[in-house]
Amino acid sequence: MMSKTALLVLDVQNELVDPKGKIGSEGFSNVVGERRLLPKIRRVQEAMREKDQPVVFIRVGFRADYADAISRSARLARIKRMQALVIGTWGLEFPDEIAPRADEMIYTKRAVSPFFNTGLLTWLRAHGVDTLALCGVYTHMVVDSTARYADDSGFVVKVLEDCCASPDVEVHRIEVEKILPLFAQVMSSEDFLASL
Repeated sequence: MMSKTALLVLDVQNELVDPKGKIGSEGFSNVVGERRLLPKIRRVQEAMREKDQPVVFIRVGFRADYADAISRSARLARIKRMQALVIGTWGLEFPDEIAPRADEMIYTKRAVSPFFNTGLLTWLRAHGVDTLALCGVYTHMVVDSTARYADDSGFVVKVLEDCCASPDVEVHRIEVEKILPLFAQVMSSEDFLASL
């Protein structure tokens, strides 16, 4: 049986990665720029599209009144105070450089995991996907959560290390060196492209 890989672009949305984003403006956009995340993700997207393999976009967003936000964490309380990640705003869109094509799937989640209360798993199964390549922000949040759930669900999981970032460089390092290898193959985007 032919293996089918999907690229999941996780939370790489304006609010987080753009210098004008409510969260990106706190310095994380600098990390994204230094790691050259957007050009690297774009290169992988283009390769996947050429091979006719699906590229799926995940973003986190809430109603303006946050009535759909169920997490009780300090992290979410802070997002509410900032009035960040509101559906229908520029902050939820993806940067032009890595924007979805009209035919590509976009899932909006209200949790860390893209599998929680979304149709993502059903869509992947319906399209015969057995391998997931992960890129996104933050490494220690959505990338970690996605890798764990995907591994539990029987997918082959590949984390493209140089297409991921966390605000704290040390947290990213610990995640890719010590934690993610338990659930995934951690590799460079170069090695992933060579394997396609």
